[in-house]
Amino acid sequence: MKARRRKIILSILVFIFYTATFYAQTTYCNPINISYRFCIKKDNWGWISGTQSYREGADPTMLVFKKEYYLFVSKSGGYWHSKDMIAWDFITTNDLPWEEYAPTVVEMNGEVYFMAAGQKLYKTSDPKSGKWTYIRNYKFSSFTDPCLFLDDDKRLYLYYGSADNLPLYGIELDVKNNFEPIGKIQPMVSLHLDKYGWENKGEDQLLNIPKSWLEGAWLNKYRGKYYFQYASPLQGKEYNDAVYIGDNPLGPYTIAKQNPYAYKPTGFAFGAGHGNTFQDNYGNYWHTGTVGVNIYHLFERRINLIPAAFDKEDNLYSNSYLADYPHYIPNKNLKGNTDLFTGWMLLSYNKKVETSSVLENFNPENAVDENIRTFWSAKTGNKGEWLSLDLEKEYTVRAIQINFTDKDTELLGRADYKPYQYVIEYSNDKKNWEVLIDKSNNANDYPHDYFELSKSVKGRYFRITNHNVPDGKFAISGFRIFGRGNDKLPKSVVNVKIERNDSDKKKATLTWDKVSNATGYIVRYGLAKDKLYLNHQVYSDTSATILSLDKDAEYFYVVDAFNESGITKGK
Repeated sequence: MKARRRKIILSILVFIFYTATFYAQTTYCNPINISYRFCIKKDNWGWISGTQSYREGADPTMLVFKKEYYLFVSKSGGYWHSKDMIAWDFITTNDLPWEEYAPTVVEMNGEVYFMAAGQKLYKTSDPKSGKWTYIRNYKFSSFTDPCLFLDDDKRLYLYYGSADNLPLYGIELDVKNNFEPIGKIQPMVSLHLDKYGWENKGEDQLLNIPKSWLEGAWLNKYRGKYYFQYASPLQGKEYNDAVYIGDNPLGPYTIAKQNPYAYKPTGFAFGAGHGNTFQDNYGNYWHTGTVGVNIYHLFERRINLIPAAFDKEDNLYSNSYLADYPHYIPNKNLKGNTDLFTGWMLLSYNKKVETSSVLENFNPENAVDENIRTFWSAKTGNKGEWLSLDLEKEYTVRAIQINFTDKDTELLGRADYKPYQYVIEYSNDKKNWEVLIDKSNNANDYPHDYFELSKSVKGRYFRITNHNVPDGKFAISGFRIFGRGNDKLPKSVVNVKIERNDSDKKKATLTWDKVSNATGYIVRYGLAKDKLYLNHQVYSDTSATILSLDKDAEYFYVVDAFNESGITKGK
């Protein structure tokens, strides 16, 4: 009887522990936590480092259908479904052409319509089922990166294009006549590299393109105006979405004053281009975008999710400020407020790391340098390989993100493999360890796993121990610990100097005095003091070069300082 009672008590304690650790999260962290697929074959081009397999995911479209969310991503072998934009389940289907880039979807009359770069149109009334019906094929020239847009009057439009020297195009489709094209194809927008800095390829451009690239059309309607979005300059940290505004779906369009619209050139998960803009179930706007990883291959990419809004002057903007730190998913209409940052700061940056082993040239400090392209790798993928992090003092920890790197994997597609399995422990003395997260029997393939703790813990040392890797070696590009410190906030940044490049007004360089207790700085800038919608983040450095300016516009700048205890806004 006593033994049975002990078993019952033990079961209750285990249940309480796991309930406290894993519960219905209210936050997310970019890159979003989904099961990114491995490439299905090894290309003979695009390699950056070696020729191993890699995961890919880009060009996202988010759709809200019957109050639930569906995420469509290039080269994924299916699509994702969620009820809250936090927990995602994967839907497989053999009915759609998943090896085509840039899927687009639109809801019309209770059905979802799908198209990708191959110009075939499909529909379903039940996307959860994975069953789709083929409708027809098109034969437009220079076709890729489609966008389907349904206007309030139930007229349907198709936009497309991807090139360095061609515009994006648009045409109406006849919803009453098998979606036949109506009228002539119309040019929508083109590049203006001499005027707009955000369209020019930056220093991080890995693809061999002449000067830039135009692609990724998307359209939203707001208060009677049409907001035509486009992506440039193709890949890299500068990858962004900008916007034109017009009175009709097929134009003409005029460049918006506030640009680029979605832009994140710095931080751990950089890049924000080639996505879509949508409203959640409460009417809040969001932007999906493409993150460049590019460790092994040019098309090794991920997905991010960034709050967006229209301001009082109807400017469309997004808030990428610390967008790769934990953010809340709201459960109400925020009336245009895009500040969803939890306030949980990064505690692990450049802290001391110890490991079970080190593969040559893949050092432990790479796991905490806030660079998604550098990583630590153990010598093997064996059970028992570990990484231990010393935060240097006790902190209150609220969330953890683990970013794996798939070093030396040969897996292709969605092969039948065991996902990452591991255990995370914490300690205050490096002797007595407590289990914080037990994923030793994990069945979900999440290479960017994120955990919001239901109850904060206080700890100095955090250790992750491998139990299984899908293939290859145990490797981590970011062991990211979030919470708050108790030290003083950094002092305000002073002596900010701005130099606008006389030979190229699309660029500006800022310098400022070092703040002794600052971990890093964030330059906020924009067209007015109350519209500093753009930002550029640096760690340790006291300078930043901005590449995204309109050469004819004047800008306002401030520099914020931050550390583990919070942020001191610039003046």
